[in-house]
Amino acid sequence: MNKEHKCHGLAASISEYIDGELSPELCLALEQHMSECPNCTIVVNTLRKTIELYKQPDAEENLPEDVRTRLYQRLQIEDYLK
Repeated sequence: MNKEHKCHGLAASISEYIDGELSPELCLALEQHMSECPNCTIVVNTLRKTIELYKQPDAEENLPEDVRTRLYQRLQIEDYLK
């Protein structure tokens, strides 16, 4: 199995891995792959950080209004500005 195919195959399991819902065997396979694949490690770490930031209760209050507006517009989620 080539590297790209293995990355793609494991990518479907990343959410379950982060949520702790992946079988021990698949966890081991994913962790072993990440030890050799910096790109997949970055994806997992970025998703973890995104979830962590999302769960912060005061995250939105700390963001200046003009920055929030530009961010929402850039992400094309202007509906949340209303």
